[in-house]
Amino acid sequence: MSVFDVMLIGFGLAMDAFAVSVCKGLVIGERDPRKTVIIAGYFAAFQMLMPLAGYLAGAQFSGVVQKVDHWIAFLLLGIIGGNMIRESFRAEEEPVTADVSFRAMLPLAVATSIDALITGVTFAFMQVHLWTSVLIIGGITFLLCAAGVELGRLVGKKLEKRAELLGGVVLILIGLKTLIEHLTAG
Repeated sequence: MSVFDVMLIGFGLAMDAFAVSVCKGLVIGERDPRKTVIIAGYFAAFQMLMPLAGYLAGAQFSGVVQKVDHWIAFLLLGIIGGNMIRESFRAEEEPVTADVSFRAMLPLAVATSIDALITGVTFAFMQVHLWTSVLIIGGITFLLCAAGVELGRLVGKKLEKRAELLGGVVLILIGLKTLIEHLTAG
């Protein structure tokens, strides 16, 4: 998997966290760089930890499923992407507060990084440099979430659903690309 592919995956995975960051920026209102760094830091840390945990879990089974790994990657990324697209059309909103305490941020960081855990499992079946991938995903998430907080302060909720939709489409396309590359190779 190329660095560009990992960057696209990082972008797709960060969309949930970006959407929540936009909402956080909306409710924070005033410019507060400390809160921006805290929010972006929580999301980036979990977007880095979850693929690592998923990779470690998936590596236990990689030898067993090596012949169908491309199908597993395609299905998992397709499910994650499809779920993100579905979520982008949901009408109900989850309440978001300006609170950036551990108690407030931990559930948000975990909830927005479950997709990254599953993606980490797919990494175990693919040619991925784990540490580079984790750092790229975390860096992209941090930058997008910091921008999301500031954007939320300025624009509001208009972008939230579009970000989830775009992230879902990107993940489905990466899964499809992985499948096509494997089926057409050799």
